[in-house]
Amino acid sequence: QVQLAESGGGLVQPGGSLRLSCSASGIFFSIYTWGWYRQAPGKQRELVASVSSGRSTKYQDSVKGRFTISKDNAKNTVYLQMNSLKPEDTAVYFCHADHEWQNIQHWGQGTQVTVSS
Repeated sequence: QVQLAESGGGLVQPGGSLRLSCSASGIFFSIYTWGWYRQAPGKQRELVASVSSGRSTKYQDSVKGRFTISKDNAKNTVYLQMNSLKPEDTAVYFCHADHEWQNIQHWGQGTQVTVSS
């Protein structure tokens, strides 16, 4: 059974940092593109960042230069380092796995990130 478990969310002041982790089990980790999505209240879920099996990364324009996605294939874990956080980054952040050549996707349960003074 595939499980994606996010951790690292919480309350942080503007300008602060958080590191999200997504630990995966029951999955062939290295053949997926891994992404972090977020969903704020009343808004659609949106892609924040992704890293492919070949380690190519993509970022939403609003987080470029502030967020960094990375992965550790040996630990089956993907990370999102978030720096210079802004109130508009407040959302539930979801880990996502997209199989490289099959139509298979998995989602984590989400972790809340709140940026507020």
